Amino acid sequence: MDQFIINNELFKLTQEDFFIRLLLALGIGFVIGLERQRAAILDNAESFAGIRTFSFTALLGFLAGMLYFMLSPWIFFILLGSVAILTALSYYVVAKKGDIGATTELSVLLTFILGTLCLLGFLTISLVVMVIVLVFLSYKVQMRTLAGKLTMEEWFAFVRFVILALLIFPFLPNKNYGPYNNLNPHEIGWVILLTSGIGFIGHLLIKFLGSPKGILWSGVLGGLVSSTAVTWIFARKSKDLPSASLQCSIAILAASSIMFIRILVWTFIFNRTLFDQFLLPVSLILVTAIGYPLYQFIRTKNGPPANNHIPLSKPLDMQGAFTFGVLYIAILLIVSYANQKLGENGLLISSAIAGCSDIDAITITISKLSRSTIEIPMGGKAILIAGLSNTIIKMGIGLWLGSAQLRKYLWTGYGIVIGMFLLAFLMMI
Repeated sequence: MDQFIINNELFKLTQEDFFIRLLLALGIGFVIGLERQRAAILDNAESFAGIRTFSFTALLGFLAGMLYFMLSPWIFFILLGSVAILTALSYYVVAKKGDIGATTELSVLLTFILGTLCLLGFLTISLVVMVIVLVFLSYKVQMRTLAGKLTMEEWFAFVRFVILALLIFPFLPNKNYGPYNNLNPHEIGWVILLTSGIGFIGHLLIKFLGSPKGILWSGVLGGLVSSTAVTWIFARKSKDLPSASLQCSIAILAASSIMFIRILVWTFIFNRTLFDQFLLPVSLILVTAIGYPLYQFIRTKNGPPANNHIPLSKPLDMQGAFTFGVLYIAILLIVSYANQKLGENGLLISSAIAGCSDIDAITITISKLSRSTIEIPMGGKAILIAGLSNTIIKMGIGLWLGSAQLRKYLWTGYGIVIGMFLLAFLMMI
């Protein structure tokens, strides 16, 4: 049994824990110090804190935490105050020379706190904070560039989004109301927030990465969350700007392909037997679904610059997001009605209806039921039908809202995918 270094009602520390946590604290100080010293060398500037100073600061925070429990809490606060005073003096000296930035000084104080957190056993939290600190320290130039390129309209759009996300959305009631007790204001607000956020991120990606890369990543990242929302956003964009229809189709089809990755992930987690039977047919659909937009992306990327450029629209389309929220409510009510009327006997029909609004929920549900009450082949067919239903809904949204050129690309892309669905059904028989 390990011997305790500290053993009281408030805190216990074994010798093994002591060495593990000490090494982590020193590692955090070393990494942050390495970044600060590297930055100072690149900027040809003097810095009061480098690798050794940050490592000692992390060690001091670690030991100060130990002395808090072994001797007196006042020792910890005295040492923390001493570090703060030395840091403040350093900032005063540097500021007199004209450099009023306090990034390194604040990093020193954070390193002291991280050393103490390591002692207390908050190792994961310490590592996460260290990564966040490194990101902010390392991407100084990029962040300045980003801030300098934002227009006034984009800044106000960001402020409106923050107000929606932090001051309105958290206070929406998380309770079910309405018909079938299935309308949740919090969930509906999340759909609206999600749709507007994807549109805003897509706007920034297109602006800073350029049209080809930006629109592809908009589709991929948006597809991780909601490919239906991506379809809604870029179909509307193609109607406003028909010349960008090819690029919009790339985003829509790329987002739709991510759905098949999510199906494989959920079946792997909740039903390995179903996943093993699913892997080949769904992988074939995935390869086909991502192959067509990737082919079009390469063509667009290598095309004339004039054909690659998409003029930026307004960064935050709240009207479109609220319209999508209303559509989501309508689909939710239809699904609830069908599930109540059809019951368990209409598994395939219920899966098709449920797939209209959400593929994740129906995939998880069927995967769980296939371990007990549903046979594996029937469960596989139900999930494929839900995926096909979701694909047809997104295709319908794109054809309804999109330009004539977009419809042509969607007919081709989705036509290939639907053909692979039929092959997957035959493989599951």
